[in-house]
Formats: sequence, structure tokens, C-alpha cells
Amino acid sequence: MSTQKLTIRKWFRENLWRHAVALGMSIFALFPLYLVVISSLNPTGSLQLTSFIPREISWNNYKLLFTSPAIPFLSWFRNSLVIAIAVAIFSVFIGASSAFAFSRLRFKGRKQGVQILLLVQMFPAILALSAVYVIMERVYKFAPNLGLGSQAGLLLVYLGGAMGVNIWLLKGFVDSIPVELDEAAKIDGASPMQIYWLIFVPLAAPVLAVVALLSFIGTLNEYILARLFLVEMESRTVAVGLQQFIAGQYSQNWGPFAAGSILLSIPIVAIFLSLQRYIVSGLTAGSVKG
Repeated sequence: MSTQKLTIRKWFRENLWRHAVALGMSIFALFPLYLVVISSLNPTGSLQLTSFIPREISWNNYKLLFTSPAIPFLSWFRNSLVIAIAVAIFSVFIGASSAFAFSRLRFKGRKQGVQILLLVQMFPAILALSAVYVIMERVYKFAPNLGLGSQAGLLLVYLGGAMGVNIWLLKGFVDSIPVELDEAAKIDGASPMQIYWLIFVPLAAPVLAVVALLSFIGTLNEYILARLFLVEMESRTVAVGLQQFIAGQYSQNWGPFAAGSILLSIPIVAIFLSLQRYIVSGLTAGSVKG
């Protein structure tokens, strides 16, 4: 009996503080999410909590997003999904192709191209905001569908900004793939394109899933470029459209803003859960070359 008591005391002394720290950090991380959920159900449209458990729950904020004629929330939601999915697909395709070329193929300017990609990543993307605005404004003069104010132009800007990081991430993974696989395929008569589709793509599925996930989440939550490019009400994304609820100094309505944020998080959670089995292996892919 005394031995059992000593074991319990030892467990409390050595492990209790770990559980307390973990519980405190979990509460700290989950409280903002709880605040957003409660605010979306708050009929007053305020962030103030009179009690930890609300006495009154209302779905009016959600109904407002779908019934108000002045709020094209479904159009915003569709625009966000279309742009985010397009960015994810093209980022994976262009990034994987470029990474395979830089890692496996030998061509003039290959080393300089890799160095330029690394150099570009040293500067914050916000520094190019003015230049991108001027460029797309001039593009609008001869190609309105690709210039300022168009979703296609915003898509091009997103792809250009994400290519450097994606290529470096994927190149590290390609470098970790044994060259002997390529040589064996070449002996069997495989072309570089066949090696890419039949060897690289199946092996790179985890890291490609991570790149797609990060691109999708980053695009869906992006605000600055979307606010700069998308001017018309119908063409806006959710992040830009919901901003009008909290833009006024004396007319801030956090209820619909929180409700729209909750709805916007549903696709992210769904894709995250569907790609969960790839995420752990994909995040560490290419980190160690063996």
C-alpha cells in the first residue's frame, strides 16, 4: 500500500505540472475559437460576453448572410472556393514540374535560376505590392480579363507569389528520391516525362498534398491582395466582403462577421481531414536526405 502511495505521489510530482501546462495552453488556443462561435450566435452582434455560457442563442447572423439582398454571401463564398482551388491545383502542377526540372534535369541557367528563387524569398512579399498594382493596372489596358479588378489577374498574382516557396519545398523532396530509380527507368526506356509521372508524382503524393493544403488555406484567408484587386461587390471573396461589417467606426457588427468566418472554415476543416494521412509524412518530406 505504501509503495502504491509513493507511486501516486511520484506521478503527481513529475507529471501533474505537465498536464496543467498542456491544459492551460489548450484553453489559451481554443478560447479565440470559442469567442468566434459565441459571437456568431450572439443576437446583439457584439464581442462582449456577459457570461461564459450565453443565456440567449440566435441564428439571425447566419440567416442575415443568406437572406439579405445587400450581402451576396453565396457569390463571395463561391469566388473564394474557385480562386483557392485553382491556386492549389496550379501551385502543385507548376511547383512540382519546376522542382523536378531543377533537381533532375540539366540545362543552361539551372544553377542561376535556383539562386534567384532563393534570393527572391529573402524579401517580404509586401514590398512588391506597389509594383504588382502598377503592372496589373497596365495589363488591364490591353487585357481587361487579366488586369486589375479581375479574378484571373488575382489568380496570376497568387501563383507568382507562391512559386518560390513551393518549388524549394518540392525540390528538397525530389533531391531525397534516389537517383537509382531514375537510372533504372531510363534503362527500361522511360523518358523524363514518364519518370516524372510514373515515379516522382506517386512518391511525392504526401508533399504535394501539403503544398495543395497550404496554398488553399493561404488563399482562402488572404485579404490584402484580394481587397486591392477585387473592387466590384459580386466579385469579392469572403475575406473582403465580410470586412464591411466591421469597417465602420460606430457600426461594427461582429455577429455576421463571425458567422461568415465559421462558414468559411468548413472547407478548410474538410480538406484538412481528408488529407490528414498525408500531412505528417508530407511536412517532413525532404527535410533529411538519405
